[in-house]
Amino acid sequence: MNFARLFVTLHPKFQIMNIEALISKAAGEAVKALYGMDATEKMLQLQKTRSEFEGNLTLVVFPFVKAAKKSPEQTAQEIGEYLQQNCNAVEKFNVVKGFLNLCVGDGAWLQLLEAIDQDEYFGMKQATENSPLVMIEYSSPNTNKPLHLGHVRNNLLGWSLAQIMEANGNKVVKTNIVNDRGIHICKSMLAWQKWGNGETPESSGKKGDHLIGDYYVAFDKHYRDEIKDLVAQGMDEEKAKQEAPLIKEAHEMLVKWEQNDPEVRALWEKMNNWVYAGFDETYKKMGVSFDKIYYESQTYLKGKAKVEEGLAKGLFERHEDNSVWADLTNEGLDQKLLLRSDGTSVYMTQDIGTAEMRFQDYPIDKMIYVVGNEQNYHFQVLSILLDRLGFKWGKELTHFSYGMVELPNGKMKSREGTVVDADDLMALMVEDAYKTSMELGKFDDMTEEERREIARVVGMGALKYFILKVDARKNMLFNPEESIDFNGNTGPFIQYTYARIRSILRKFRGERTDSNISLTSNHSPLSTKEIELIQKMNEFGAAVEQAGKDYSPSGIANYCYELTKVFNQFYHDYSILNEPDEQKKAVRLVLAKNVAKIIKNGMGLLGIEVPERM
Repeated sequence: MNFARLFVTLHPKFQIMNIEALISKAAGEAVKALYGMDATEKMLQLQKTRSEFEGNLTLVVFPFVKAAKKSPEQTAQEIGEYLQQNCNAVEKFNVVKGFLNLCVGDGAWLQLLEAIDQDEYFGMKQATENSPLVMIEYSSPNTNKPLHLGHVRNNLLGWSLAQIMEANGNKVVKTNIVNDRGIHICKSMLAWQKWGNGETPESSGKKGDHLIGDYYVAFDKHYRDEIKDLVAQGMDEEKAKQEAPLIKEAHEMLVKWEQNDPEVRALWEKMNNWVYAGFDETYKKMGVSFDKIYYESQTYLKGKAKVEEGLAKGLFERHEDNSVWADLTNEGLDQKLLLRSDGTSVYMTQDIGTAEMRFQDYPIDKMIYVVGNEQNYHFQVLSILLDRLGFKWGKELTHFSYGMVELPNGKMKSREGTVVDADDLMALMVEDAYKTSMELGKFDDMTEEERREIARVVGMGALKYFILKVDARKNMLFNPEESIDFNGNTGPFIQYTYARIRSILRKFRGERTDSNISLTSNHSPLSTKEIELIQKMNEFGAAVEQAGKDYSPSGIANYCYELTKVFNQFYHDYSILNEPDEQKKAVRLVLAKNVAKIIKNGMGLLGIEVPERM
């Protein structure tokens, strides 16, 4: 319901969606008319006026001084006078040296507010048939263990990046590559064979991925014991690692898998299916999904075939031991192994095969891999190889490289069972949100079902925001306690502001029989903080665009926080529902309504839900 539709009659000629663009265009016309100069877009960029000066937007005039043949102050004065006479948005101006500070009139701000109000997805673009197709790969789990905190950051970054790319007008395909083959998988399988006694997810009451992860840890424990025994018998430790009976058996199982041994393949399929069911449950709780899932067991043979094809074309070379290599010395790198001497593939080969399948499935214009920064070299090499093999997006592939998540007590180690499990972490966050909300009295007059649902939304919002607000390129220290806070730069702070606005709007609707409010030209002047709030809302589109260019969910998180702060400062100083002036109330209701809309859309780009009440 558009309960506060504004009807502005101050400037009948004034049709505008972007005040900055309008003034910038007019400034270009001013420079042309006054000095005969064709100013570039870069020269005409506006910035927010510094708080110590009067004005909303500032134009730096130094680039025009040479053409004007006048002082910076005179040049700014002339451009200011031109804009005041020829641009309806500019009400008045002042000059500080070479800086032209422009005051935008209330009519322009109100027209902009109405434009924001009219557009449900203000600041975001819609894809068309001709939009580029961007494929984003994230998650990439192994089927020998459950998802952990590192996977949480990966999945949240990948999902958010997909939403941001869509909001920039791209078509997006979200993909996952599952590492479902290799020696690490055989370790879990062998351990289950030896010590599982037929245990299943149903008989144990454990999620399938947790069950298999336990056997991966069990393998490593017994393996380390064997190494210790061999070293005690006088064997060198490196040799002991190769000669330990368990690792030999695991390698034998891998060979059998490669040879399609029916018994090994049946066990592999059964245990992987347990894991997939567990993964699906975790992804659902996390709020992420995929359009297409690829499996290394299906791609590695294609990769080998593609490497053989490149070998035949002279792109690669075979060494005396029968291994196949790519010589990258001309690229300033070294030689890269693609096929081992026994013909088995390596990760690079598998990634080539996966690329081949994806290229056959989709007309990809851009490929983005969301993978940790320890794989920077890998993707530098992959880009070169894919380009050599003829993939049109190979050279331009993007490795969205992110830092590791560290804990107060150190790094995580899967083999030792010291990881922070994703399921346990999410459960902890939701429970902490429940307890904190109860202590603060935010659950009064709610049913237990409502409390649990809001705790889920707030707990997951706290987790996602805490991770996504950090520049992805940086390592981060995750502290759950800091994330569940209803003040400061946190998810719950932003969520609570949204819920507060929704409460105000519900109360307004409950007080009136007619919910349509019109605003005529006889309105009261806008306050500085009301203008600041409109200006901040108008920056959402630029924030979305910049986040798409930089592949930066943190840019969206920081914008949402800044908008929330500006609204709370406004709300602290100005009443909305108790304002006796109906025109002022109308403006403030529309402001509040659209702040809530932008918060909801912005947080949605981070995969974060916002509750209607808290």
